[in-house]
Amino acid sequence: MKLFLASIAAETLEYLEEILPKKPKECKVIFIPTAADPYEDKSFVEKDRKKLVELGYNIEDFDIKNKDENKLLKKFNDIDAIFVAGGNSFYLLEKMQESGFDKIIKDLIGEGMVYVGSSAGAVVVGPSIEPIKSLDDPSKALNLKSFTGLNLVDFVPLPHFDNEKYGPICKKAMEEYKDKFKILPIKDQQAAIVEDNSVRMVD
Repeated sequence: MKLFLASIAAETLEYLEEILPKKPKECKVIFIPTAADPYEDKSFVEKDRKKLVELGYNIEDFDIKNKDENKLLKKFNDIDAIFVAGGNSFYLLEKMQESGFDKIIKDLIGEGMVYVGSSAGAVVVGPSIEPIKSLDDPSKALNLKSFTGLNLVDFVPLPHFDNEKYGPICKKAMEEYKDKFKILPIKDQQAAIVEDNSVRMVD
């Protein structure tokens, strides 16, 4: 299992190559911008996407909204990585549950595909997104069945930990949920690289 979890992926994407089986120009990456749907300003998504292109990755955009497992499996066949961009964690998880993404992702990663998550894309890989309630708006996902995350790791990634706007909220959330969940704070200039059971921070 190989995961790359970042606050702002564009700041640390140079490290992604370390866990990929090929050079960037040989890698096929599916870029999922779905989490940003609730936002008018999607510049943070474009920033990540632009950085991937600059580094030479072969990118294909794919919205998981209104898709099913068969469509996902067909699209995710023979790719090297999935990049899940930032936005609203609750909305993203809702669309993952509705499409079946949450069911198929473990198998895909088990077969060698690398998962890259930026901000909300990182948050959803843990056991729950409940601690993010004060950072993201749950009302953007009225059909969300459960706060249960993808359970790819045993900790809740908490991005933007040193951010001027979100930092104080993150620290408060960490204090509130420290006895309920294992939480990994990630600063804006950092990423967590997960390889099987090991986690290392890069910046």
